[in-house]
Amino acid sequence: MYRVALNTAITLYRKSKRKIKTQDFESISFKIKAEDYDDTEEQQLKLMYSAVKELNDIDKALVFLYLEDKSYREISAALGISEVNARVKMNRTKEKLRKILNP
Repeated sequence: MYRVALNTAITLYRKSKRKIKTQDFESISFKIKAEDYDDTEEQQLKLMYSAVKELNDIDKALVFLYLEDKSYREISAALGISEVNARVKMNRTKEKLRKILNP
């Protein structure tokens, strides 16, 4: 009797896993108010990209690699410079960006 109950439970469990669980589209309400949208982050990104455009090619590559969360070892290998030089260049580039964004 125990084995029958166990096999029935396993069968029902397997059947429930195969079914795709869906919800009615009408039951989900998408209420986005125009007042809730804040575009300050978008404006900051535009300012950042415009500041990066003013840098030279090596500094641009350095910034974009840094923004992709690459390690300094990976950045130095990609740019063909030493790891210490990559760190120094990154600090100098950050200072340039600060001066461009906050004159």
